[in-house]
Amino acid sequence: MRKGKITRLYKGPRRDPKWDVGTPPNPRDRSPLRPARCRLRDRLLDPALYRRGVMVAAAVALVILPLGADAVATVRIGLIGLTGAQSTGCRLVSVTDGDTLRLYCPNRGLIQARLTGLDTPEFFSPKCAAEFKNALRAKWALRWMLMTSRDLKFVREGTDHYGRALVFASADGVPVARAMISRGLARPYDGEARLGWC
Repeated sequence: MRKGKITRLYKGPRRDPKWDVGTPPNPRDRSPLRPARCRLRDRLLDPALYRRGVMVAAAVALVILPLGADAVATVRIGLIGLTGAQSTGCRLVSVTDGDTLRLYCPNRGLIQARLTGLDTPEFFSPKCAAEFKNALRAKWALRWMLMTSRDLKFVREGTDHYGRALVFASADGVPVARAMISRGLARPYDGEARLGWC
C-alpha cells in the first residue's frame, strides 16, 4: 500500500490553486451593493420589458376584442315562437359563427340559435386555412350587421338535430340570409348535405 498524503473527497469542480481564472465578468456593471433605485432604473430602461408588455397587451386584446364586440352587439330583440307568442326581453348574447347565435330569454334561459336559409364556413372545425379565413369574415360581418341594425326580428322555425333552435332572422326588414349570401359570405342552405369550402 502506497503511503502519502490523503486527499479529502470533494464533489465540486477541481481547481488548481495556481490557475485562478477569477470571477466571471459582471454584465452592465451590476453590483449587489448598488442602490435599489439604480437597479429599478436599469430595468425600466431595458427594451425587453416593453416588448413583453406589448406581447401581453396583444394577447389580452385578442381575447377581449371579440367579447367586447358581442357586448356592444347585445340588443333587445323580439323572438317569436319561443312560447307561442312574441316574447320580449330576449337578448343577443354572442355570435358563435356566421350562422349561429346565442340568445338569452328570461323564460327560457340561454339558447343556441341556428339561422335558417344560409350556410357559412366552419369556424371551429375548418378543413383548410381558406375556410377559417372565410368563417372569420362571415362571423364579423354578422356581428356588424346585428350591431348596426335598428330593428331585429327572429322567428323560431323548429329545432335541428343538435338541439339548437332554428331561427329565421331579419335586420331592418332584410333577411339576414339574403344579406350574407349577396355579400358572398354564405351559401343558400335548406337542410340538405352541405358542400365543402376548401
